[in-house]
Amino acid sequence: MKKINSLTLKLTAIVLFISLLSVVLVAVFTRYATVSAFDRMLVEQSRKEFIAIVTAYYEEKGSWDGVIEAVRMQTPNPFAFKGLVLVDQNNRVVLGDAHTHIGQPLPAQQLAQGTPLELNGERIGTLLEFTAPPPRKPEDELYLKRTNQALLLAAGGVSVFALLLGILSSRTLTRSLRELTAATQSMAQGNLEQTVPVRSKDELGQLAASFNRMSADLARANTLRRQMTADIAHDLRTPLTVIKGYTEALRDGDLPATQATFETMYQEAQHLSSLIDDLRTLSLAEAGELTLNRRSTPLFELLFQAQAAYLPQAQDAGVTLRIAADDALPEIAIDPERIARVLGNLIINALRYTGDGGQITLRARAHPNGVLLSVADTGSGIAPEELPYIFERFYRGDAARQADNGESGLGLAIAKSLVEAHGGMISVTSAVGQGTTFEIFLPEARG
Repeated sequence: MKKINSLTLKLTAIVLFISLLSVVLVAVFTRYATVSAFDRMLVEQSRKEFIAIVTAYYEEKGSWDGVIEAVRMQTPNPFAFKGLVLVDQNNRVVLGDAHTHIGQPLPAQQLAQGTPLELNGERIGTLLEFTAPPPRKPEDELYLKRTNQALLLAAGGVSVFALLLGILSSRTLTRSLRELTAATQSMAQGNLEQTVPVRSKDELGQLAASFNRMSADLARANTLRRQMTADIAHDLRTPLTVIKGYTEALRDGDLPATQATFETMYQEAQHLSSLIDDLRTLSLAEAGELTLNRRSTPLFELLFQAQAAYLPQAQDAGVTLRIAADDALPEIAIDPERIARVLGNLIINALRYTGDGGQITLRARAHPNGVLLSVADTGSGIAPEELPYIFERFYRGDAARQADNGESGLGLAIAKSLVEAHGGMISVTSAVGQGTTFEIFLPEARG
C-alpha cells in the first residue's frame, strides 16, 4: 500500500477532528435539548394531572379539607407531584412541600407568579411550582436511553463518513502538490521542461500555471545558454583560426610578410576584441555595474552624427538614410557614446534587411517625461513569431544572412541593455514586407 504523504495525513486529521468536534457538540446539545424538552413535558403532564385532581376534589367537596389524603390516594408515587404547592382563596397553603407548611400565608407578590385555579369563573386557589421536574418513569428512562444510543450511532456513522471524506478531499487537494513535487524533483535532476496539469482556477491552479511558465522559461533559457555558448565558441574560433593560420604560415615562411597579410590579421584581432568588448558590456549591464557618463546632449546633433557615420554604408547599399526630428527638441542628460552605439546597432540592423531603393529614418520627438527616438526602415520586416526573441543574445532570425555579414547577434541585446541602463525602454513593431520600427524611450534623469 502506498504511503500517504504527511500533508494528506494532516488535512485528513484536520477534517476528521473538525467533523468529530462538530458531531460531539451537536450530540451534546441535542441530548441536552431532548432531556430538557422531555423534562418540561413531564412537568407539564404532572401539573395538568395535579390541577385536574384538586379541581375535581374541590368541585365535589366544596372546600380544600382532606385534599392531601385525596391526592395521595389517587397518586401512588409519593414523588409524582413533588414541588407543587396548593394555596387556597385566603392565600394560605393547603398542600405544600419542603419549602412550605400547611396554613402558611404567602405574599401576594409570590402568588402572582403562580397559576390561578378557577371553578365556574370563581378563583378557588393558586398553584405554585418550586422544585425540579418529577422523577422519570422506567419507560421514560428507556426512551432517553434509546435516544442516546441513536445519537451515538449517528455520531459513529458521521465520523466514518468524515474520515472517508477527509481522505478523499485531502488527496484531491494535495494531488496538484504531489504533481508539482514530482515535477520539481525531475527538474532538479536536469529535466527542466516539465508540465503539470492545471486542474482548477484557485490558488493551486495559479501555482501550477506559474510553475509551467517558469519551467518553460527555464527550459528556453537553458537552450539559449547552450546556443549562446556554442555561438561564442564559434565567433571566437573564426578570428582565432585566421590569426593562427596566418602566424603559422609566416613562421614557416609559407606566407610573405606583406602589408595585406598584417592588415587581415589586424582586422581579425579587431573583430575578436569587439566581440569580447560586447560580451563585457552585456555582463556589466546585467550586473548593474555599467558606468554611464551622463551629460546634457542635443539630440539632433546625436542623430546627425549617427547619420554621418553610416551614410557611406547606406549609399553603397542604395538606401536613403534621413533624419526627421521635431524643431524644439529638449536636451537630455544621457551618455552620448552609449546612445550613439544604440543608434548605430539599430542602423546596422536596418541596413541588413533594407534593400536597394529602401529608406531608413531616424526620428526624435519630445515626450512629457523624456524623449522618444526611433529607427524605422522599409525593409523586409520581421516575422511575428520572431519578434519576442530578437533582443536575446546571439538570436538570429536569418542566420544565413547574418553569418555572411560577420554579425555575432549581440547588437540588439546590447542596445536593449544600454537603453535599460539609462532607465529607458526599447520596443519594436514590424510587418513582413513593409518594414520595422525600433522605438526608444529615454526618461529625464532624476537628481
